[in-house]
Amino acid sequence: MFADRLKRLRQNKKLSQQEMADFLGISRQGYGKYENGSSQPSFEMLEKLSTYFGVSTDYLLGTSENKAKVAGQEISLSEEEFVLFNELKKHPIMLHDLATDPERKVKELIKLYKMKKMFLDEDDDEDPGDGFGSLKD
Repeated sequence: MFADRLKRLRQNKKLSQQEMADFLGISRQGYGKYENGSSQPSFEMLEKLSTYFGVSTDYLLGTSENKAKVAGQEISLSEEEFVLFNELKKHPIMLHDLATDPERKVKELIKLYKMKKMFLDEDDDEDPGDGFGSLKD
């Protein structure tokens, strides 16, 4: 469970094993052992990973599911939604109006965040120019 969750979290951030190993201060092979399940991280390393990915150590270890507490209510989110929700928590202004029907509103907010990210990614793929495409004289 830990190995699978760690790998999915890394892939969601589009990071290589080497980038994670560099962040943690270990070898790529050492990090790879975490993802293939042949080695377990120390408690300190587990805390560093959970903080980095914005998830609980319980989630990483597989002892809890993706539950978030919003406006005093516990809501269920998919793994991807849970990761995005933790990103959104860094911007509390976006979460100010969740008192009524928090699960629906959080999921709507996550959809908007995904759309924004998709459009920004498309903009990065486009040719930098004058904004008028590739018109020829």
